[in-house]
Amino acid sequence: MYIFTSYAHLNMLTHNLLFTISCFLGCSAEFYVIDDRIGLGREFDGIGGLSGGGATSRLLVNYEEPYRSHILDFLFKPNFGASLHILKVEIGGDAQTTDGTEPSHMHSKDEGNFFRGYEWWLMKEAKKRNPNIKLIGLPWAFPGWVGEGTQWPYFFPNVTADYVVTWIYGAKQHHNLEIDYIGIWNEKKYDPVYIKVKKKKLDLYSVHYPGTKTVKEALLTEKKLWSSEDYSTFDDDIGAGCWARILNQNYVNGRMTSTISWNLIASYYENLSFGGDGLMTADEPWSGHYVVESPIWMTAHTTQFTQPGWFYLQTVGNLTHGGSYVALTDRKGNLTVVIQTMTHNHSQCIRPPLPHFDVSPQIATFQLKGSFAHLTDLQVWYSKLDFETKKDTLFQNLPVSTQVYNGSFTLKLDVDEVYTITTVNTGQKGTYPESPNSRPFPKNYSDDFTIDNPPFSEAPYFADQTGVFEYFRNSTDNGSHAFTLRQVVTERPVTWARDADQTISIIGDYSWTDLNVSCDVLIETPVTGGVFLAARIDQGGESVREAKGVFYWIYANGTYKVTNDIGGQRVLAEGLSGTREGVWYTLTLRIKGYFATGMLNGYPLWKNAVVLEPKNGWTALGTLSFEYAQFDNFEVNAE
Repeated sequence: MYIFTSYAHLNMLTHNLLFTISCFLGCSAEFYVIDDRIGLGREFDGIGGLSGGGATSRLLVNYEEPYRSHILDFLFKPNFGASLHILKVEIGGDAQTTDGTEPSHMHSKDEGNFFRGYEWWLMKEAKKRNPNIKLIGLPWAFPGWVGEGTQWPYFFPNVTADYVVTWIYGAKQHHNLEIDYIGIWNEKKYDPVYIKVKKKKLDLYSVHYPGTKTVKEALLTEKKLWSSEDYSTFDDDIGAGCWARILNQNYVNGRMTSTISWNLIASYYENLSFGGDGLMTADEPWSGHYVVESPIWMTAHTTQFTQPGWFYLQTVGNLTHGGSYVALTDRKGNLTVVIQTMTHNHSQCIRPPLPHFDVSPQIATFQLKGSFAHLTDLQVWYSKLDFETKKDTLFQNLPVSTQVYNGSFTLKLDVDEVYTITTVNTGQKGTYPESPNSRPFPKNYSDDFTIDNPPFSEAPYFADQTGVFEYFRNSTDNGSHAFTLRQVVTERPVTWARDADQTISIIGDYSWTDLNVSCDVLIETPVTGGVFLAARIDQGGESVREAKGVFYWIYANGTYKVTNDIGGQRVLAEGLSGTREGVWYTLTLRIKGYFATGMLNGYPLWKNAVVLEPKNGWTALGTLSFEYAQFDNFEVNAE
């Protein structure tokens, strides 16, 4: 007799009753063997998440405590949430790499700074929670000097190798971080190859978005095979179904021993590229709101009951009526079996296309053989993605362990379920009090960038889309502009995406329409230099070159221009401004309905430029080219 003590357990009883009715005429048990006598399969290398490619964790660092620590616990703390085994990060290259730019540790060949960005911080936070977590670094882009004037970093391989090795040494010297694996160049010619740092030799081959399949030639190398970037799907229940399915089938179908999610966490402005992708969502640091989404718990079904260094059994495979199972052991008597029955329409990843398959309710009996034949009691963890009632059951430890009779156990499997059957008894569904309510970006926001020892190089909420904007101590000005925000990339990087020819950093609420925004600006480049203040920016990320909005430019040659696009092709107004380099100016941009007005140092410079589109978007600041420029006293007031 079962005693059900919670909604989840009652839901399980209902499921069993419905399953019994639906299977009454058509279900018979299928038999599967779990056996280590025929030898073991490949060594398991772990499940991971990817921060970067790019700037996907940008807003996470701006959360206040305790919410930031709560989020990190759900990602990395063992036996709590996702309990990730691997953290892969972008080696910043000063260029746009999907949702923004991440700063390089070497903007030029003559300098190095190992405290830029937030990936160092994130790796340390992950290690703090799980000292055994594996760390991977991979460049997407490179500073322009690495390519020495080309868009190819491997014309001069020694320069590129030294640049990457400097990052590895910097991680150890400045942060006491041991990098376990290093990649060569994301999704370019050399991407399939990863090097194990301590061995300093070719160690594994990887693939992105393999559709759970591996080519025969890769299998024949007998190297480790990883899906080092996968998933890339919204963190809703369909995303959870995708993730649960590929975590099993990447090994069952492709013998891949590690799967890494792009991305780790949706912590960037939602209207950027692939908004909402990740294992969970944390894109409102101003409110403290975050959401632990269902992919976190699909991850836990594997990560909390296995560890890198375990081995898959050879007895893994697909279920007769759809779904799959894997079995792993630590070779010390522990066994974990993960079973998933995700249906086609409820487990489609963004890429690649998923061929049709059928899944139906079924009864599965698993016969334990070899060193597992003696097991009598196993822990059961259960999830059900219920697309009909919308009342999911997520990562519940069922109150009665699975009883093993005559060396076997039987499960009634419905569709869109995950079971973990295990000897490991340390699993836990971690909880914290509900995060604060969601609320939009503040309509009235300002920043004077005055901070002596900033914990991060970026100002809160600014999301660089081309170029890099950093806190700057202005030693030439001990007055009102001693602390500023400075654009510091002065040469076009070796790019991965289609960076704009201008630099730009966005901030605010994408829904903003009517507003006043102002900022003090300093052009540093004589004659050819220029800066802008902008609003209603409609695009960023990989589409930043096509960004439209209202761009208010002033130039070092004494002119101004108002354009409807970042490239400056659609001119709304232009004329003389008397501006030059080396002088601070205050720009003010006002937009109301279809009309925009600009002020210079508090006086109107142009009026009533007609703006038909976009109707809404972020505010932004930036430069005409890759050039030094400074910004101060940013303020926005939206209606």
